[in-house]
Amino acid sequence: MADRPLARTYYSAFHAPAPARPMLHGSHTCDICVVGGGIAGTAAALHLAERGLDVILLEAHQIGWGASGRSGAQVLPGIALAQGKLENLIGAEDARKVWDVSVAGVRLVRELIARHGIEGEYVAGHLLTAVKPRHTQELRSHLDELQRRYGYEDVRYVPQDEVRSIVASTRYLGALYDANAGHIHPLNYNLGLASAAERLGVRIFEGTRALDFNGRSPLRVRAPAGNVRCRQLLLCGNVYLGSTAPQLQARIMAVGTGIVATEPLGAERARALITNNAAVADMNWVLDYFRRSADNRLLFGGRVRYAGFDPLRIAAATRARMTAVFPQLKDVKLEFAWGGAVDITRNRAPDFGRLNPDVYYLQGFSGHGIALAGIAGKLASEAIAGDAGRFDVFARIPHRAFPGGTALRRPTLMLAMLYYRIKDLL
Repeated sequence: MADRPLARTYYSAFHAPAPARPMLHGSHTCDICVVGGGIAGTAAALHLAERGLDVILLEAHQIGWGASGRSGAQVLPGIALAQGKLENLIGAEDARKVWDVSVAGVRLVRELIARHGIEGEYVAGHLLTAVKPRHTQELRSHLDELQRRYGYEDVRYVPQDEVRSIVASTRYLGALYDANAGHIHPLNYNLGLASAAERLGVRIFEGTRALDFNGRSPLRVRAPAGNVRCRQLLLCGNVYLGSTAPQLQARIMAVGTGIVATEPLGAERARALITNNAAVADMNWVLDYFRRSADNRLLFGGRVRYAGFDPLRIAAATRARMTAVFPQLKDVKLEFAWGGAVDITRNRAPDFGRLNPDVYYLQGFSGHGIALAGIAGKLASEAIAGDAGRFDVFARIPHRAFPGGTALRRPTLMLAMLYYRIKDLL
């Protein structure tokens, strides 16, 4: 049984049934061992099992315990790094391939929900909103790039008057509406992927931390009360891997975010807040993001946190941001407040690769993990099965360690984020 339960979130309070899975005891063998029970790990296990491979998945706590099960739940194409900057790193051709994979990732979310009967509560539509005049020009330039260079026709510019007819706030000056993007119940999606993988024979062990591995084939993954011997290993633990794979720690950083869920508002009041039920995010570096839930609440998140996830502090800080957008909600009760860690890389591009020919890893989704993590799991399954073409495009993205080492890297990041907060105000 898992040693740490799911965090108290809106998602964990209202999720689909999930079995209690055992800890791993004794020695086990398989073709592939997957470490991490978030969306990347469970999607990878599912796709590997579909290829007829014998898979064991180790999760230190419970399926969906980390970011995958408590996120802002926005299903988005693209990556956190702008496409133009990505082109500077890997060239225009490979950057286009990354974009195409990300669009396929959004489509894959819908396909997996439909194919496996997952209670994902998928809703189509996303608004990227301008808060400042310079944002509107940036949106128009981004729209031109998406349509002209990438052939992405699911997005359109929304002028200020129309934005205000959709979102009941005077804060926004314009927006891009993406009909292909959307939002889901992320924990249900994660749990559904795990159940689908189990139906195909994947063995999932919860409360089982992978302590280390020997790095040689055949591999041996050591756990507190047993071990797994396997041909290949896929690491999907992101910021929670820690000492399991210390060589990955320097290239990733945990940055916290907080989310609140209001009391049920009733269908009419909730519908009036976001009339088309799209997910919404603004263009600030320290952004706000929000959406309606299936039971007519507002889920609102944002801000960057560096230490702790005290629900009372999250509630107070996030309420202030929420009522700045929606002053009409100043008297609404908040029923849930929670936090979680976003795994970011220094350049905000995802970090996929190999530690050796038999050990693969997926990390650094940088806030785009709902769609990107699922397709990353599929790319890893392709690479493990011998078709590494799409995986290797991502593996060619260069990454550097965060400066400052283990002692100074977080203060250095805090100074950088302060700079971007000031920039948001200008």
